[in-house]
Amino acid sequence: QVQLVESGGGLVQAGGSLRLSCAASGSIIRLNAMGWYRQAPGKEREPVANINRGGSTNYADSVKGRFTLSRDNAKNTVYLEMNSLKPEDTAVYYCYLQQVLGHYWGQGTQVTVSS
Repeated sequence: QVQLVESGGGLVQAGGSLRLSCAASGSIIRLNAMGWYRQAPGKEREPVANINRGGSTNYADSVKGRFTLSRDNAKNTVYLEMNSLKPEDTAVYYCYLQQVLGHYWGQGTQVTVSS
């Protein structure tokens, strides 16, 4: 089994910054990718950013240039640095991990951006 523990969410004013962390533990075999999705009230869950085994990153168009995803391989942890936050970034952010044994989700962390 794999456990994902997220931290770093909170309330911030528009234009501010937050840093989310997601630490993975458990039976991790041949990790393929880690990343983040988000879900705003009344909307479907959408991808935000991901990083693959080789270290390549992908971002949703809505966050390009503002969010940066990085990884600490030794700690099996990913970090999402979010800058220039906008009210439309308000959502529950979910970390995920994809590996040969399956796909796993974190419990989610709330990010609220006030205008």
